[in-house]
Amino acid sequence: MLRAVLRLSSSGVRSVVKASPTYSAPVASRCYSHGKVETDEEFDARWVTYFSKPDIDAWELKKGMNTLIGYDLVPEAKILDSALRACRRLDDLASAIRILEAVKDKSGPHKDIYPYLIQELGPTLAELGISTPEQLGIDKL
Repeated sequence: MLRAVLRLSSSGVRSVVKASPTYSAPVASRCYSHGKVETDEEFDARWVTYFSKPDIDAWELKKGMNTLIGYDLVPEAKILDSALRACRRLDDLASAIRILEAVKDKSGPHKDIYPYLIQELGPTLAELGISTPEQLGIDKL
């Protein structure tokens, strides 16, 4: 009986101590995107077209801006121009000012982006009669 216990215990110890062979599995590589990559010009054209729809409503405008602001980029001036013109068609001054505030916030630590966009949008803002948050004094609140 003792012999059987010793034999089982020694084989048990050997199986624990014995190194099992290691196999390296191949690295799984996944391609998450099989579609074509959109260029910057196509991206800009898509959003300009979206905001230029003559029948755009307030919900679509806000959804489009939320989606656009959600991207890891600051929208180009031509996209913002189209969005501001959509605000004017909807007679929605509050959304236009919110767009400018969102762009200022999106510019983050890059202090030269927002003034550049305001400079580029200056003629459009004057034409549409839209004041910037700085002109209204709400940037200091």
